[in-house]
Amino acid sequence: MRNREALYQGEEVLMLIPQRPPMVLVDRFFGIEKGVSYSGLTPTEESLFCRNGFLEETGLIEHMAQSAAARVGYLCKQAQKPVPLGFIGSVEKMQIHQLSPVGCPLFTAITVIQEVFDITLIAAQTVNEQEEVVAECRMKIMIQNHEN
Repeated sequence: MRNREALYQGEEVLMLIPQRPPMVLVDRFFGIEKGVSYSGLTPTEESLFCRNGFLEETGLIEHMAQSAAARVGYLCKQAQKPVPLGFIGSVEKMQIHQLSPVGCPLFTAITVIQEVFDITLIAAQTVNEQEEVVAECRMKIMIQNHEN
């Protein structure tokens, strides 16, 4: 995945997600392949979620949630619809295997397990450049429906 060119990067990613600086934790979106979306982040020392040279646990969780948001935003852009707001409903089976150092690129895969009405259950897995799993979890995300 990391050898692939990003479809959106830097400030372009802001078209896909509702978050704005300093809360942005996705800096690349690579697209969707076989139902799995791929995004990335290179943590910086300036990030609110970095401390002592590492992206903290809360930053990893928020990165995964924003990666799921980027997936939805990408699909909405493809359908020429507005990007909706999403909210984390729950985080389950969270495993943080290691913290990521500042400057170390992360790559996250988002797989949709189930969608029911405005609630999506996803599996997220974040790996580093060496393809080592940094963190993984399942999240329930509620999408704000613009039609209501």
